[in-house]
Amino acid sequence: MPLVIERPSQLYAAIVAALRDSTLGINIGSREDSIDVSDQPWVSIAIDRDATDSRASDGRIAHVLTVSLQAVVDATAVNPSLAACDLTSALKDLVTDNRWGLPIDQCDLPSNLDALPSLSASGMREHNAWTLTFTQTLYFGAPVLDDPLGTPKFARTWEVSSIDDPDQYTELED
Repeated sequence: MPLVIERPSQLYAAIVAALRDSTLGINIGSREDSIDVSDQPWVSIAIDRDATDSRASDGRIAHVLTVSLQAVVDATAVNPSLAACDLTSALKDLVTDNRWGLPIDQCDLPSNLDALPSLSASGMREHNAWTLTFTQTLYFGAPVLDDPLGTPKFARTWEVSSIDDPDQYTELED
């Protein structure tokens, strides 16, 4: 059975897996993790927003997720701000055109990539960091237009009380 995306956490897990499989040599965590960048740089991953968009052509509900990847390097590194910038640039190359192994009909390509310098605090220390943000649209669940028998259905918004109710859809005529 093919993977069906149903939650934002599935994008998060897919990004973590892709970063772990990359050759960047980084530790990966969330904002809640206590970081120690003495050995390797860290990338902190967060989903910052879940906005709406038009439905997919198959009726799935769209979720436009804003994702942040914060690259944190050791403050004692040679020019840590530039090291964080370089790591963010490598992350940007990885993010561009990446669907993270998720189904193409449920995961659009990332868009609106933007990287800015930032600070990361861990305990009593501040670290130089850069944050890459991007949006990625996911379409959750099974297609709404198909019932278990595979009969295509449709609904006109002006003829039904709720476009989200599959019981109000009618079969397409041949």
